[in-house]
Amino acid sequence: MSTTYKLSVNHSTSFELTESDLQNLDAVSTGENKFHILKENKPYKAEIVSADFIAKKYTVKVNNNTYEVAISDALDILIQSMGIERGRTKVVNAIKAPMPGLILEISVEVGQEVKENDPLLILEAMKMENSFLSPRNGTIKSIAVQKGMAVDKGQLLIEFE
Repeated sequence: MSTTYKLSVNHSTSFELTESDLQNLDAVSTGENKFHILKENKPYKAEIVSADFIAKKYTVKVNNNTYEVAISDALDILIQSMGIERGRTKVVNAIKAPMPGLILEISVEVGQEVKENDPLLILEAMKMENSFLSPRNGTIKSIAVQKGMAVDKGQLLIEFE
């Protein structure tokens, strides 16, 4: 059985892709987060401008047009169809690395008050920059990493009070 992904573009257009669609994509990397794509014999220049790996939201530039893309898998679609908002009842007190990577930037300090969606840090993983945004309003209790530090999957990055 092939996994299907639902993509929402600019909160207005949506379409579905399967794993085989992705495997058959004629795309070549031309640089960090930059790609040359051929679709139906038409060339496209694409760039991943920003990526929020946890929220599955990306900003993509295609032929100098910018698009906001949200990706949902089967579990996300099931949760949404049940009328449940993922993570709404859960209070997040710690941010952990979802994958191994390198800390490129830390935007907060211990004791700093942050609001939901404020930038916390940037983790480079698999040649992509993943921006971590605050999941809630709160105060930074501790920062367990430093700029330039390599981290492992599941490693504590930031803790909230």
